[in-house]
Amino acid sequence: MKKAAIFDMDGVLFDTERLYRESWVETAAQFGQAFLPAFPAAVCGTSGAKLQAVVREYYPAVDAAAFVECCMERVRKVLREQPVPEKPGLHEILTFFRGNGVKIAVASSSEPSMIESNLRRTGVIDHFDAVVSGVQMPRSKPAPDIFLEAARRLGCAPEDCYVFEDGLSGLRAGLAAGCATVMIPDLTPPTDELRVACAAICDSLHAVIDAIRAGTI
Repeated sequence: MKKAAIFDMDGVLFDTERLYRESWVETAAQFGQAFLPAFPAAVCGTSGAKLQAVVREYYPAVDAAAFVECCMERVRKVLREQPVPEKPGLHEILTFFRGNGVKIAVASSSEPSMIESNLRRTGVIDHFDAVVSGVQMPRSKPAPDIFLEAARRLGCAPEDCYVFEDGLSGLRAGLAAGCATVMIPDLTPPTDELRVACAAICDSLHAVIDAIRAGTI
């Protein structure tokens, strides 16, 4: 078992990636744009300048900063009005790692306030030894910066860390960081590239626990 576990948040710990996809559809309509189905996967896991660059690539006619803020505010509104939807196995996997002395971090492209709110509202914030937001990093996923920083804050070498991700950018970032990168597919299916490169592909947080107990990751 590795010394540390680093989790992406949206689509891995919480079933919130669907909220972003729905919000991107609504935002495109509000800005008078036809929704492009490939856009959510391209933008998944990115933040800051990288996020805006993807927006400009797909929607060159819009103000990228305003487009992003419109989407984010829609998601914030939904989460203010309803419980944060948890992924099955959320509490079990955090308890499992805690019980085995594994340090835990979240490394998400979301804003720090959003990360803290979601962790606090679901009662899991005390499980985490470190919280890293992509907006604090000089480079967004797929650059490895966020996972390298999470490993540093945990006091562990990257190769001693699991990374649990669902999006292509995040998975490539985990691999580039040198972490044992595990895909837990959400809205994006695994590619042939990722089937070869990832330490494992598990269909749920429960399956991660089973795989670690079995010694396969």
